[in-house]
Amino acid sequence: MAASSRYYDGATAQVSEVGVRVTAAELIIFRPADSGIVARWPIADLAVLGDANHEAVPPVVRRGGEARLVIRDAELRRQLAGLVPQLTALADLPTPVGRRVATLGVTLAALVGLFWVVVDYGTEYAAPWLPYSLQAKLGESVFEELVADKDECHGKRGLEAINDLANRLARAAGYEHEVVVHVIEGGPVNAFTLPGGILVFYSDLIEQAKDRSQVAGVLAHEIGHVVHHHPIKGIARQYGIELLAKLVSGGYSDLLNTLTSGGNILLALRNGRAFERQADDTGVALLEKLGLRADGIAGFFEQMMEKEPKDAASAAGIWSSHPPTKERIDATKRPTTGRPAFSDADWKALRDVCK
Repeated sequence: MAASSRYYDGATAQVSEVGVRVTAAELIIFRPADSGIVARWPIADLAVLGDANHEAVPPVVRRGGEARLVIRDAELRRQLAGLVPQLTALADLPTPVGRRVATLGVTLAALVGLFWVVVDYGTEYAAPWLPYSLQAKLGESVFEELVADKDECHGKRGLEAINDLANRLARAAGYEHEVVVHVIEGGPVNAFTLPGGILVFYSDLIEQAKDRSQVAGVLAHEIGHVVHHHPIKGIARQYGIELLAKLVSGGYSDLLNTLTSGGNILLALRNGRAFERQADDTGVALLEKLGLRADGIAGFFEQMMEKEPKDAASAAGIWSSHPPTKERIDATKRPTTGRPAFSDADWKALRDVCK
């Protein structure tokens, strides 16, 4: 049995065109020109390096040696594979490229799905166990970053009023730590929650509210985010998503840059529809538990709809981070019964908190 093959002696860079034949005891490598013997390899010492999926032609070697034999003739490889059990891999056909790509794609999708499950459920159950001192430190750092170029309001009586209500709501939910509310002068008409029970209200929201129940409703909603640990879950989830993207793309980032660059902070603090619904439900329940008017959340959303009839959340569909406003109004609609959340004096002080 003879055919054109290549022999690498493993000692020099020289490549020899050789013939190959096999006997019961050995593989004989010879020069086709004069049939001179180049090497005799015992059958028991033969092995194949690699496989057809990673090598165009897997080389045959003698265990313990550096020399390699590349048999280019496919028919000869199949014959040798049938005669010598150790050379079975020579007969393997490479997996079609399309199938290999499909397999890789399915594997990658499965890994991404598994990673997402870990990120999603891991942040849901593990993030709240992060020590409160670390959550508070993170919240303070993010607060300083976000409001560095803005003016904070310092009206003592107004801040006392909103902080007193915030902590009453938090205690009603069994939250064990102090909540701190900051009021920032100007807009937008918005409020948000940071890790460690830090709340930020913009004064435009307080000034443009139709009544005190709306401000109490927004505050109760934000307390819902606090007691369910949504801020730290959101940051942990966003970092997990970024890590996933970096792993897939082969890139690298560190957690500090993730948390302190402005765009990433805002992205991480977006709560998502499930969190928003949970905060709405919790806010209404806490107001009712304290015997306070609980219609303010729906009232605030109705005012938003009056100003912007085209619901951006509804238009964005599944891509929206918030539920449709109409849905939130229907879910939080309550009668105008219950005590006012702020006394007349406290409400006036809160309205004047930036003066």
